[in-house]
Amino acid sequence: MRSESTLTAAIFVRVLGLVYVLAVGSLWWQVDGLIGSEGILPAADYLERVASRLGNAATWVAPTLLWLAPGDAMLHGLCALGVLMGGVLLTGFVPVVALAAAWVVYLSLTVAGQTFLGFQWDNLLLEVGFLAILLVAPGWRLGRGTGLPVSRFGVFLFRWLVFRLMLGSGLVKLASGDPAWWPDLTALAYHYETTCLPVWVGWYLHRAPMWVHQGSCFLVLFSELVVPFFVFGPVRLRRLAFWVFLAQQLGIAATGNYGFFNLLTVTACLLLLDDDAWPRARRHHAVTLQRPRVPRLARAWFGVVAMPVGTLVLLVSTVILAGQVDRALGRFGGGLDIGWPASVERLAAAVRPFRSVNAYGLFARMTKSRPEIVVEGTADGRTWKPYTFRWKPGAVDQRPRFVAPYQPRLDWQLWFAALGTEGSTPWFRPFLSRLLTGTPAVLGLLASNPFPDAPPRAVRAVRYVYRYSVEGDDWWRREWIGPYAGPLEVRPSLDRRSRRR
Repeated sequence: MRSESTLTAAIFVRVLGLVYVLAVGSLWWQVDGLIGSEGILPAADYLERVASRLGNAATWVAPTLLWLAPGDAMLHGLCALGVLMGGVLLTGFVPVVALAAAWVVYLSLTVAGQTFLGFQWDNLLLEVGFLAILLVAPGWRLGRGTGLPVSRFGVFLFRWLVFRLMLGSGLVKLASGDPAWWPDLTALAYHYETTCLPVWVGWYLHRAPMWVHQGSCFLVLFSELVVPFFVFGPVRLRRLAFWVFLAQQLGIAATGNYGFFNLLTVTACLLLLDDDAWPRARRHHAVTLQRPRVPRLARAWFGVVAMPVGTLVLLVSTVILAGQVDRALGRFGGGLDIGWPASVERLAAAVRPFRSVNAYGLFARMTKSRPEIVVEGTADGRTWKPYTFRWKPGAVDQRPRFVAPYQPRLDWQLWFAALGTEGSTPWFRPFLSRLLTGTPAVLGLLASNPFPDAPPRAVRAVRYVYRYSVEGDDWWRREWIGPYAGPLEVRPSLDRRSRRR
């Protein structure tokens, strides 16, 4: 069970531990305001609704440890355990145990997090974390003297994942039919201004000539539609694919705030490298010390657990990718027209709740304008004061800032909310209600509260179109569109005590 990727796998597992620390740690700071008992979408209320609707099937459809105790203490306990397991992975101790525990924790939080943990990188972390369990053999220590064997099939599954992740991102762009991607190649002329949480670098890049945007767009499509096939080529092509994907992720990270996505993607791409890609001194140290103590256990683990489970992952993911290819080809008059057996379709449906075999594809359609929601409150019914958010655009003189790998999930969701209506954003009215009652957990998600002494009499949301400024001291210019939600007023039955609660 020896592998030419033993050193690479040891590095990968440790970096994945860092990703878990960042992902769970950043959520921990926000969990009370998002899904706590006094949050916008309380997890306990959500699970109660799922149970009443699905009965005994609820635990399979919504797999989370919060069924045991759906309260704030459990939420904080899961976050603490997730950070702890990420730290254990950084040390290399009991990797399979730590990987399994971290995956269960993040699955539990993701299910309970509802829309606030519904991003593609949340699912990607679950899939990377799950495949990592199948990658290395059980044992006490990873990569130090008693380095654990690595599954060649597990390495292949990661390369297959990278292939699907990158190719899927290209396929959705073609399938969308958005001419900004193809054939106009103008998508990046909009991207820097309309990305979810912009950064100041984007202000400058937005001013670049159109030929720069078009050339960059072509490189994006090339990296997503051509380079993924290098993953299954010889060593040099695989290494080239790694460097292309690394450059792509660095470019994305430099022009927008995408939480831990970029680091997670690069982490998965590490398995494109074999041990020969690392410095000779480090490689020699690792090779001379790799003497697994549990070869029988490794063979049993890889043969009885990793191989059959990994085969199921391969089958289901092939079905998912084939569907993406079919939709992209259909855009140009083609199609695969594959008829999968009903048993395969049932298998894909059965594993879907665990969010560990997924379809990927970012930026399918390029958003070409930037509506922003401004939330306001009033104490006297006449003067409206805005609530300010930490990271999303608000004041026109506010400089766009870097926040990744931290992900402010409320700020992110407000970008999506602004693209739709209040009716298509079911969490928005509960959010306004929490502001109306002055709930500390929710106010803690904001940069400032314009009503520090007492909650407002009413709250509302209005919408503007934001554009990068052309000149002057401000970063933005904005134009009023109209009301978005509210005003939501205090009900007469609410006394001062209940409003402060």
